[in-house]
Amino acid sequence: MKKILLIIALVAISINLNAQVVTPQPSPLSKVEQKVGLTDVTIEYSRPGVKGRIIFGDLVPFEKKWRTGANKNTIVTFSDNVTIMDQLIKAGSYALYVTPGPKVWEVVFYSETDNWGLPKEWSDKNIVAIVNVEVNRIPFKVETFTIDINQITNTSAAIEIIWENIYVAIPFQVPTDEKVLASINEALNGTPTSNDYYAAAVYYLQEGKDINQAKEWIDKAMSMTDKPAFWQLRQQSLIYAKTGDIKGAISIAQASLASAKEAGNEDYVNMNLASLKEWSEK
Repeated sequence: MKKILLIIALVAISINLNAQVVTPQPSPLSKVEQKVGLTDVTIEYSRPGVKGRIIFGDLVPFEKKWRTGANKNTIVTFSDNVTIMDQLIKAGSYALYVTPGPKVWEVVFYSETDNWGLPKEWSDKNIVAIVNVEVNRIPFKVETFTIDINQITNTSAAIEIIWENIYVAIPFQVPTDEKVLASINEALNGTPTSNDYYAAAVYYLQEGKDINQAKEWIDKAMSMTDKPAFWQLRQQSLIYAKTGDIKGAISIAQASLASAKEAGNEDYVNMNLASLKEWSEK
């Protein structure tokens, strides 16, 4: 019995010696992951709060470099080469530093990413890009420092920074067109499927490319499909309208409308009705 009690006491002591108090971090870590076109963009950063303080021009001084958050430097990773305001940045990870000003922020993408805050020794050799972005004041206060990726298109987006009553955006472009055209060329020069022709045609429509080529591809895709779906017919009608073949567009849109009604898809019913009304008035 004494041995059992001794063992229990030793276990209790061991647990107490190894116990640690766990509390929330004052500036919690956050990770943003976003696909822009065909490019993966990731941002890892820590999020301080306003907490009743004056931020820009005080806690974060003007005209001094800042880690763009708290704790370890903020890191931005691009899976492809990107262009930021006409400056090429190769695929990889970069620390994001800013020098805030009342009207303009200087933004630096820095190749050394393993710093706790600013580098102990700043080296201009590690700068891969410097851009200036306009400061915008917003009519409400944002308590928690926020970085996000918005204004997303197939070929571009913006890294947005919001805190206190300040908003800045860092626009960038991704090589979607180059990658898509390469994939189209490879697929259509091999053994293309109806989906390959369809995807190529819709991409050409969306990006304002050769619409006659898009029409050729969409017709090929539909000819290889036993029963085209309402959403496929919808894209075909839009391509026909773009080429100026309004009569053909109306006929295809009517088929898409009937198929959408049968499937119970009100969104496509309404889109087709709107297009039919627009085209009938031409």
